[in-house]
Amino acid sequence: MAKDTVIILSGGMDSCTMLHEYKDSIALAITFDYGSTQNHREQQYAVKQCQALGIKHLIIPLDFMHKHFKSALLETPDDIPEGNYDDENMKSTVVPFRNGIMLSIACGIAESNGLKRVMIANHGGDHTIYPDCRPEFINAMSRAMQQGTYEKIEIFAPYTNITKTDIARRGKDLNIDYSMTYSCYKGGEKHCGKCGTCRERIEALREAGIPDPTTYET
Repeated sequence: MAKDTVIILSGGMDSCTMLHEYKDSIALAITFDYGSTQNHREQQYAVKQCQALGIKHLIIPLDFMHKHFKSALLETPDDIPEGNYDDENMKSTVVPFRNGIMLSIACGIAESNGLKRVMIANHGGDHTIYPDCRPEFINAMSRAMQQGTYEKIEIFAPYTNITKTDIARRGKDLNIDYSMTYSCYKGGEKHCGKCGTCRERIEALREAGIPDPTTYET
């Protein structure tokens, strides 16, 4: 299989599962440092995952997002809502057009390196909360990238219409060690166990039949 793909890698469960599942086609992983509450902790695991698989990895700073964008995810851990991963509760964590910005940069890097695709690990559970995770956006962005590049760079987003539990099941089949991933929006040394992303992680691992290796504060 040709290594023709760039993956946007956060260090969380979803993108790390995708990294393992499609490792034979991935030439480069990119992690964006945009100043979110969990960025530092996620990056540590993104680096480790790429080192373990021998995949080239870049960390690209996007300082302007932290300075100029409005989102609870760009403030302090105390600003992160606790409770279920649903529309009203998590809406404050939307970083405006984050995926559009990251996909655009990854697209330019892909064409600069002779690569053909950009992978992103958006999934079905994101659709009601994050506009730039929805199928309509991903399809439109892919068309724009193809029109805007000589090499017709496209988006490959195979998790778009599946759940986080489905992703965890794939990880189980791949024997992924999920202790080497990070999900908590509060960004602490341990997962808080209370924010929406922690609760979604707990539920996905449980429903997939994976003993939870995560260290929680509660």
